[in-house]
Amino acid sequence: MRRSTIAALLALPVAAAVWAMGSTDNPGTPAPAIPLSQSQITLSFAPVVQATAPAVVNIFTTTLVQRPSPFADDPFFQQLFQGAGRPQLQNALGSGVVVGADGLVLTNNHVIDGATQIRVVLHDRREYPAQVLLADPDLDLAVLRLTGAQDLPALKLDDSDALHVGDLVLAIGNPFGVGQTVSSGIVSGLARSALQVGNGRGYFIQTDAPINPGNSGGALVDMAGGLIGLNTAILTQGGGSEGIGFAIPSNIAAAFLAQARAGATHFVRPWAGMTAQEIDAAMADSLGLPLPEGIIVTRLARQSPFAAAGLAEGDVILTLGGAPVNTPQEMNYRLAILGQGARVQVAWLHDGQPAEAQVTLAPPPEDPPRDTLTVTENVILRGATLSRINPAVAAEMNLPPDAAGVVVVSADDYAARIGLQPGDILQAINRVAIDTPQAALKATRQRIGLWQFDLIRHGQPLRLRFRL
Repeated sequence: MRRSTIAALLALPVAAAVWAMGSTDNPGTPAPAIPLSQSQITLSFAPVVQATAPAVVNIFTTTLVQRPSPFADDPFFQQLFQGAGRPQLQNALGSGVVVGADGLVLTNNHVIDGATQIRVVLHDRREYPAQVLLADPDLDLAVLRLTGAQDLPALKLDDSDALHVGDLVLAIGNPFGVGQTVSSGIVSGLARSALQVGNGRGYFIQTDAPINPGNSGGALVDMAGGLIGLNTAILTQGGGSEGIGFAIPSNIAAAFLAQARAGATHFVRPWAGMTAQEIDAAMADSLGLPLPEGIIVTRLARQSPFAAAGLAEGDVILTLGGAPVNTPQEMNYRLAILGQGARVQVAWLHDGQPAEAQVTLAPPPEDPPRDTLTVTENVILRGATLSRINPAVAAEMNLPPDAAGVVVVSADDYAARIGLQPGDILQAINRVAIDTPQAALKATRQRIGLWQFDLIRHGQPLRLRFRL
């Protein structure tokens, strides 16, 4: 049996869907009526396409790729194959959506990642060089600015939280590099969070509008001509579209775009200070819940704003800002679109009893100071960059929210040779407890032959022993 794989796409707007009457996916929003007459059924998508297609662009990138030579370690073949393994230029094609008349373009991070040159071609064949304003591999989003562009056709971002399963959508992009193509379909699923794209799991709209390789960064538009998603990935067994495509919701794209406009150099998310787990049927039964809903808090940092609001480990979070939260990815999505400084209502269960409170969203605190140290002395840690763990460091390095001690930020030279890796949390060196980078440096100034490093790697204790 062929194994299902997730394939990244190039830009393509999404096929518009007609909303199904009486949808319960978003009970707070009205569902448009289904077509009732022959004239309504035979309506064309042409007006929507004519209004949206000019804002969908092609993105051409050039990347310098270093391919290792298979003869690198053989002196004889090195002379015969001189030049093998030299850096080579690699061209790629993606899609994007103009979201600002002043030349701002939204696309996927994987479309422009590592590019040394970016060129954007508009629907009317005008071409502009582009620079990356903001990019985030976890969200798989990027904002480009076109040099010298003005008065461009741009799409308005609609509310992706107002979508219903069954809504008509259009996908617009450049599949396989054949030219701008439009396909239609419906929203076939919401709140998809099991898919992994880029560096982390996301939160996606699912559509059956045909999406193919070459559509990444393209537009998913609704019947009002608004941008409700950015096509990002497909689930496929054969490499082509099989009716399951995924788009990044426009609401998270809008939050990302706002930070890019404000001059942010990296996307700042509000800090939850917790880890949580999705609740399945068996867990719901053990917790006495009538339905498997919400997420259970498994770890909670003492500085977390949710801890300050009264939550504790073992509590079940049900809603955030009135919206249901059923996976950790959905929690992260809600936090990101709310943004820093927002005051939001959270509802949870504590020992089976309902509770509510206001939470003020904030960035992770820099307390205690990280005291980053790069070791240059001729000691066994030479080449390591170490930081004291605080909530900001834990968030940056995907450490548990209650992690403490000293983390390896990077490891080169001696530090890499003894086996240290970025993300390792140092616990002790030769049984001496380590709580600051300076304490780690002091412990390695000893002149001894037998060494023992106790650390935590990927949540598991590990002991490195070696003799010099």
